[in-house]
Amino acid sequence: MSGPTLLWLRRDLRLSDHPALTAAIARGGPVIPVFIRDGLVDEQAAAPKFRLGLGLEVLEKSLQDHGSRLIFRSGEAQTALDALIAKTGATAVYWTRGYDAQSVARDSAIKASLKGRGLEARSFGGHLMFEPWDVQTKTGTPFKVYTPFWNSVRGRHVEAPLPAPSKIPAPDHWPESEALADWALGAAMRRGAAVVGRFAQTGEAAAQTRLASFIENGIARYADARDLPSVDGTSCLSENLSLGEISPHQCWHAAMRAREEGKQGAETFLKELVWREFSYHLMHHTPHILSENWKPDWDKFPWNSDPEHPHVLAWKQGRTGIPFVDAAMRELYVTGRMHNRGRMIVASYLTKHLLTHWKIGLQWFDDCLIDWDPAANAMGWQWAAGSGPDAAPYFRVFNPVTQLEKFDPRGHYPAKWLAEGRRAPSETALAFYDAIPLSWPLSPSDPLPKPIVTSEAGRLRALSAYENRGF
Repeated sequence: MSGPTLLWLRRDLRLSDHPALTAAIARGGPVIPVFIRDGLVDEQAAAPKFRLGLGLEVLEKSLQDHGSRLIFRSGEAQTALDALIAKTGATAVYWTRGYDAQSVARDSAIKASLKGRGLEARSFGGHLMFEPWDVQTKTGTPFKVYTPFWNSVRGRHVEAPLPAPSKIPAPDHWPESEALADWALGAAMRRGAAVVGRFAQTGEAAAQTRLASFIENGIARYADARDLPSVDGTSCLSENLSLGEISPHQCWHAAMRAREEGKQGAETFLKELVWREFSYHLMHHTPHILSENWKPDWDKFPWNSDPEHPHVLAWKQGRTGIPFVDAAMRELYVTGRMHNRGRMIVASYLTKHLLTHWKIGLQWFDDCLIDWDPAANAMGWQWAAGSGPDAAPYFRVFNPVTQLEKFDPRGHYPAKWLAEGRRAPSETALAFYDAIPLSWPLSPSDPLPKPIVTSEAGRLRALSAYENRGF
């Protein structure tokens, strides 16, 4: 019999379609699942770390239901793994790959160290359908534009999802574990945790239910409904995909079946899954996309870089005086998510109407999103700002007024999220005031804010700035 295998869990909080787990069981011998709170975990901002804690709670219970446990350790990852190896006699460590530069550097060093001592160390796919190094242009270079990337992978084979194990072999003696509750992963959320937590759908079972409901009731009209902010027209699976509570393979095959059944929106949903893959492709090949302008020509653009600027605070608080922007920013603060079209509108308004650096917006989303994903967040912000891999002209400036008229002509979206100026504000609009910091002196009875920058004035200012910089 093989010695125990440490299953090092990270952003793969599920039991089904889990290649590393399946391989660990097939190897023989006990499997010891472990989650390590290292520096990369501690660096996460408030909402992502809070949501991670919720996901770990559910996974811990699921493992117990399968005759296993989840061992929690904190500290430098190599040190934690070495201590567990010494304690358990483990002869192998398996994990699911990460793709950001920090994770790659950490994992490569650990793999080399383990192998150098005669231990088995293996990393597995599962977070992506297509490994970034396996998708290339005809000249052997990475893709920089989405549409050719989509055309390259749309007909590729996607492995069928693996079943969940009926039981996970346990060791005779479990190593000591820290208590997840002692980590207080949601502490930075403060009073907002109680509000945002009501909107989270946590864990593998919830993710599968969400997917099944979307395939049954939503995917047929997805192509059009996904653009309507007041309609439940998206899958909302980004929350679960971000932590690996569901795999992209599972989503892909469900959508493919829907397409074969003639559900018209399935193709659009498949493209969105590949958009996620594209963001990881870019992050792997051009890691500076996470922190620097993807297009170096933008390094000298005169963005406002002051995160304390009054216009930035108004944007964060949803008090720009532009209903679409303000409603979307309130939705973010209450739910930890934001409608996809709202994300485009608020990003365009910040970077173009307010000429504020995309890094400020990215960092705010880092702090507020429970579906935070490093690759998707960075690509989305750079795409909106014009500094990233956008095939459309950089001078495209979304008009938040006409966008609302087009996609929500009756104003249902602002009515759901904005309390000011309304006799009987909705519960969701009032929830904003339960979540915000006490240092924000805001009240539902405040007057409606006037636009800090009107749609037309902001557009003209942005175009002037582009022209003066020679873009």
